[in-house]
Amino acid sequence: MSRQFVNQLTENETVDEVFLVSEKQLRTNRNGNLYLAVRLSDKSGSLSGMMWNATERISDGFENGDYVRVHGTTQLYNGMLQMIVTRLEPVVPEKVIDADFVTLSSTDVDKLAGELADMLRAIKNYHLRTLAECCLADETFMGKFTSAPAGIKNHHAYRGGLLEHVLSLMKLSAVVAPHYEGLDSDLLLMGAFLHDIGKIDELTYERDLSYSDEGQLIGHIVMAVSMLEDKIRDAEKRSGETFPSELALRLKHMIVSHHGQYEFGSPKLPMTLEAIALHFLDNLDSKIYTVKQLIADDANTASTWTPYQPALGRKFYKGEEV
Repeated sequence: MSRQFVNQLTENETVDEVFLVSEKQLRTNRNGNLYLAVRLSDKSGSLSGMMWNATERISDGFENGDYVRVHGTTQLYNGMLQMIVTRLEPVVPEKVIDADFVTLSSTDVDKLAGELADMLRAIKNYHLRTLAECCLADETFMGKFTSAPAGIKNHHAYRGGLLEHVLSLMKLSAVVAPHYEGLDSDLLLMGAFLHDIGKIDELTYERDLSYSDEGQLIGHIVMAVSMLEDKIRDAEKRSGETFPSELALRLKHMIVSHHGQYEFGSPKLPMTLEAIALHFLDNLDSKIYTVKQLIADDANTASTWTPYQPALGRKFYKGEEV
């Protein structure tokens, strides 16, 4: 029997399948009864699961990041697919097919990492290219960079997602930079590479996706600036030259301003051409990915519209089937 992947599930479907569990919460309803809320995932996506009349024994029987066999029925709630769980049992990792939970294969990651390295090594500016080489030569750094997600819920929320997002952004930068006179293509490309490097330690991603303590307390923007300073020192040792202070300042500004607006967690607004370009291209790549996934994952096939998305302030048109 073939596997039931999350993106294949529809309303009122009986499910008996293994999922990766995260966001476990044992809650109390208005009547004082316990219920269990979890997020169930595989390589195709995730959905929320609810188990009514749960017990502490059931909740204590597994941890976030475990594999569980879930028995239940799907339903639409506020336009979103969820599962009402009737039984939940831990599964040992040895009995799980790893490929069912990996969005990008090792071959995919190697290919993407090779493309990224080629683009960085084509940078003309000597200091930026040396900085890039210091990153590429750091096996620990690159191991994390090619494994980390870009987020835990929104865009590119899977192992290797950060690499895929950054490479996409670098390709966008390479297309856009020549179109605008005065835009430094090398600086924009390096900014695209560096802007989210703090996420390699802000997030945890061995199994389930979550935030590290450092990520919760400091955040990836501040962490990225600290990482950049370390890499600049490495670049100075490698080249035997002082890294230009103006160049370092512009790179730091691109990192701290790439969210674009104060209300979105940006310490500064973009104030250079490259920082402005980086913010809008980053926003474009993340939004296009997010909306494509919302449309692809929408279980309500009877409607030509997705449910209202509070985070984006709108619903999206899926169109008529041709």
